[in-house]
Amino acid sequence: MRKIIHVDMDAFYASVEQRDHPSYRGQPLVVGGSPNQRGVVAAASYEARKFGIHSAMPSAVAIALCPSLIFVKPRFEVYREISQQIHDIFKRYTDLVEGVALDEAYLDVTENKQNITYASTIARYIKAAILEQTHLTATAGVSINKFLAKMASGQNKPNGLTVIRRENASAFVEGLAIEKFHGIGEVTAAKMHALGIHTGADLKARSLFELTQNFGKVGHYYYKIARAEDDRSVEPNRVRKSIGAETSFAWDLSERHQMLQELKQIAQIVEQRLEQHSSGGRTLTLKVIQFWILDLRFWINLSL
Repeated sequence: MRKIIHVDMDAFYASVEQRDHPSYRGQPLVVGGSPNQRGVVAAASYEARKFGIHSAMPSAVAIALCPSLIFVKPRFEVYREISQQIHDIFKRYTDLVEGVALDEAYLDVTENKQNITYASTIARYIKAAILEQTHLTATAGVSINKFLAKMASGQNKPNGLTVIRRENASAFVEGLAIEKFHGIGEVTAAKMHALGIHTGADLKARSLFELTQNFGKVGHYYYKIARAEDDRSVEPNRVRKSIGAETSFAWDLSERHQMLQELKQIAQIVEQRLEQHSSGGRTLTLKVIQFWILDLRFWINLSL
């Protein structure tokens, strides 16, 4: 039986800014672009979340929900440095660390460097070390696989620790609302609701044939997680599958030559990143997104 920990920093970017600027503490704050320049929220403090503000929300919508909202430009070099500190803490216990983002990682501690019996004990030590060294809090989930560990870390935020034991795993999953499942987004949840699937128990009642018929290959994944099963390993050297670049504009681009000029610059950024990773690509994706006439964004992604 594997022992997996999922560590998720609490409102990471926003918490770093509140840590470094005492006047921001206790205030609704977002890290992201200005509402005057069609920015987007990258992270929101817990005080801001009370107003319904969340990441990926246009900044103009966020300021409408909370007129006293504080906007801070992201400092990614600082966030990366802190993330490295946190990963150094992880490495005290295991080299099987899979970073999902700067603020999130899976750890396989089935066999750990300090021969600690319980994964929950390691999670407590990690949380304490992060707080001591960075003055930031983290939430941890502990279970027998990656899916359950991820679900556990979302149960008691911020600064929480939740353990889902093997004997309780099935009951936990069956009681979950389907939109709470990691890997099931809004569109898929709506489709499941239309099929009468509202909880983990409803999902578990569906056959593998029915799930693959309605959802394709990912139906296999839904079939397994409905039974609290997930055989994915923690991959410390996960291969990057895509490289992309994007930008937003403070004004509408209506002229063809303007659009082509901006696309050329984004393409050059993608080219530079490919060179840095010594990679080549297969599939090129171009997206032009307009949010409620508030945000025009070009995005290029290259599948490797």
